[in-house]
Amino acid sequence: MIRSRFCKHCGRKITGNESTCPECHSPLPPVTVNDPAQKAKRIFIFGLLSVILSCVPFAGLTFSALAIHQSNVNDLVKSDKRAKTGRILAYIGLPLSIIGTVYMILFLSVGNIPLWAETTWAKLVKWANGIPGDFENNFITDARYTYIFKGLGITFEVTIFAALLGIVLGVIAALIRSSYDTLKDEMKGGFGKGLLKFLNGLTGVYLTVIRGTPIVVQLLIAYFVIFISSNNKVLVAILAFGINSGAYVAEIIRSGIVSVDKGQFEAGRSLGFGYVRTMAFIIIPQAFKTVLPALANEFIVLIKETSVSGYIGLQELTKGGDIIRSRTYSAFMPLIAVAVIYLVIVMFFSKLVSMLERRLKNSER
Repeated sequence: MIRSRFCKHCGRKITGNESTCPECHSPLPPVTVNDPAQKAKRIFIFGLLSVILSCVPFAGLTFSALAIHQSNVNDLVKSDKRAKTGRILAYIGLPLSIIGTVYMILFLSVGNIPLWAETTWAKLVKWANGIPGDFENNFITDARYTYIFKGLGITFEVTIFAALLGIVLGVIAALIRSSYDTLKDEMKGGFGKGLLKFLNGLTGVYLTVIRGTPIVVQLLIAYFVIFISSNNKVLVAILAFGINSGAYVAEIIRSGIVSVDKGQFEAGRSLGFGYVRTMAFIIIPQAFKTVLPALANEFIVLIKETSVSGYIGLQELTKGGDIIRSRTYSAFMPLIAVAVIYLVIVMFFSKLVSMLERRLKNSER
C-alpha cells in the first residue's frame, strides 16, 4: 500500500509510483510503503512497555496511549496476532499506569521520586544478596529439603492409586449409563431391566453429588465423618480423590463410547457376539483410544488437586513446603519451590500428552 504524496511546487496529490509530478514535472519525494508487520511489531512493543513501565510516572500512560492509537488507526494490523497482543497489553498497562501515576502524585513529591527509586533498588539488591542465605536456611539447615522430597513421593503415591481407582469406577459407571441408554428399549420388563434402571439411577446420583461438591469438602467428610476411626491418611486421600476422579472419568469414557459408530455394535452382533463381548472386544478398545488424551489430562488435574490433602494433615508436597515455612518464618522460598515443582511436573506430563495425541493422529492415518 503506497502512501499519498504531495508535490512541493504545485501541491498536487500523487498516489502512484511516479518519480516526477505529472503537472509540473518537478521531482517527487520518495515512495513510502506501509508495512503492516512493522506496525504490528511496534504496537506489541508499545503495549509491552506500557506494562513494564506502569510504575514509572506517565511513561506507562504514554506507551498505552501510543499502542491503542496505533491499533485503532491501522486497519491492516488489527488481524495480526502481535498487534492484538500489544493492544491487550496496552489495556492492561493503562489502569496499572493510572494507579502508579496517581500513587506517585499523591504520595511522592517530585523531589522524593529519586529517593524512592534509590530505596527500591537498595531493597532489591538486599533481597538478591540474601537469596543464598535464605536457600540454605529453608532447604539445607536441618535437612529441610527432605520435607519436599517426602511430600513429592506421597503426592505421586496418592495420585497414581487414586487415578487407578478413578479409572475403575469411571469405567463401571460409564458402562452402566451407556448400557442403560442402549438397552432400555430392547430389554423387556423383569428383574434385569429393573436392576439396570436402579444402577443407572444410583450412578446418576453418584455423578451429580461428586461433581456438584468441592473436592476439599469431600476429603474432609471422608476423613472426619466416614473414616473417622482410620489413622491411615494416605488411604483416605486415595479413596477420596479416586471417588472424585471416577465421576469425571465416567463422563470422559461415556463420551468415548458414544463417539463410536453404532455400526460397530451391529458388526459385533453380526459376528455372534453378545452385548457384553461386543463392548469388551470392539467398543471399549476404540473408546479408550479416543479418550486417552482426556484421561491423561485428568491425571494432570488430579496431581494438582492433591495439594489440598494438607487439610487432613497429610504431608504431601504443598504441606511439606508449608512445614518449612512454619519453621523458618519465610514463605517466599519454600512456596515458590513447591509451585515450580508442580509447574515442572505438569509441563512434563503435558508434553507427554501432546506426544501421545500426535502419535494417535499418525496411527489413524
